[in-house]
Amino acid sequence: MKIVSVMTTGSRGGAEFAAVEMLDALRVRGHETVMLSNQPEIGRETGVEVRLIDIGPKLSLGSRRELALRWPQLVLRLRQALEREAPYDVLLLHYKKEQIMALALSRRLTSTLVWAEWGKVPFQFHRGIPHQVYLLAARRAALVMAVSAGTRESVCEMGVLESKVHVVPNVMRTDTIRFSAEGRSRVRERLGIPDDAFVVGCISRFHPKKRNDVVVDAVRELNDARVHLILAGAGETESQLRALAAPLGERAHFIATPGSDVADVLSAFDVSVFCPSPTEGAPRAVILGMLAERPCLATGAEGVADMITPDIGGIADPENDPESLRALLVRYLDDPQRAQREGAAARAHAERTYAAPVVAALIEGLLDDVIAAGASRARSRR
Repeated sequence: MKIVSVMTTGSRGGAEFAAVEMLDALRVRGHETVMLSNQPEIGRETGVEVRLIDIGPKLSLGSRRELALRWPQLVLRLRQALEREAPYDVLLLHYKKEQIMALALSRRLTSTLVWAEWGKVPFQFHRGIPHQVYLLAARRAALVMAVSAGTRESVCEMGVLESKVHVVPNVMRTDTIRFSAEGRSRVRERLGIPDDAFVVGCISRFHPKKRNDVVVDAVRELNDARVHLILAGAGETESQLRALAAPLGERAHFIATPGSDVADVLSAFDVSVFCPSPTEGAPRAVILGMLAERPCLATGAEGVADMITPDIGGIADPENDPESLRALLVRYLDDPQRAQREGAAARAHAERTYAAPVVAALIEGLLDDVIAAGASRARSRR
């Protein structure tokens, strides 16, 4: 089948990487995959074909006036781009702007319309006209693929038919991320971390919605000279986090968001901690920690409640509480073998759940079903 996907955004984050990995996994299974995007590098390191399109900024409170003024022009651009790709079997949309734009497209261009939802539905769509528009747009979708159980629940609570909302996990190339003893040594040597130190690691965007401060406070409260902290990322709260971590002295390490060296960075951790935002979907950072055989902890349950189980880590309760996170960390300090056991279990879970061939086969089956159902309805109308 030919799958055409539309994803325009001002930045590339977890959802963007996840969307392209999904398309690439389907390509490997023999399907033609095309991404229409304003990000020319979005398909890097994959075989996904990328076509450039400019249909305005991502929908937000700040952009809605601009989008409203340019709406007819932007819809026309989208329609023309899709006409150039036709015929295709599936139109896959990821973000609210494109999902709403599809209301203005012909039935021919949206005959099998599929949504991918990467997190909870934003609160702006929970009432009034935005809620009505969301529901109207959702009626056109034959299938909604929700990245987690929490995301599915959020979509269904909006009034979308439960029968067409299915949980589809993130697609991961599990063979490319593994624990590396050599990588662990390289990163620790570069940062001046002793081989026998206990490292609490966190890969995150430094944003006010991400409670990275809880990780810093928990490490400070451990008050243990053996413990080092690695915060890997970038964002507007970095200066505040550095100030908060100052009492740790040389035991606090701030590094850039990992790229191709992500396996090495994760291998340098003893435990990997994630700090979910209030609208978290199913964070890839947690899965990466699993693949590197690290126990996975979280400062709260949002987005990870169905990902992190007691045999592979733990979730702080109460959430965003440094003391509850500190209590989780102590378990690994006092029992070094626990990290090894849970890390191995995490890797096995990730391979069963997120491996590209596994998830691609699931998606392929769902798409086959909705295409067949659509064809059956078309025959019955003749």
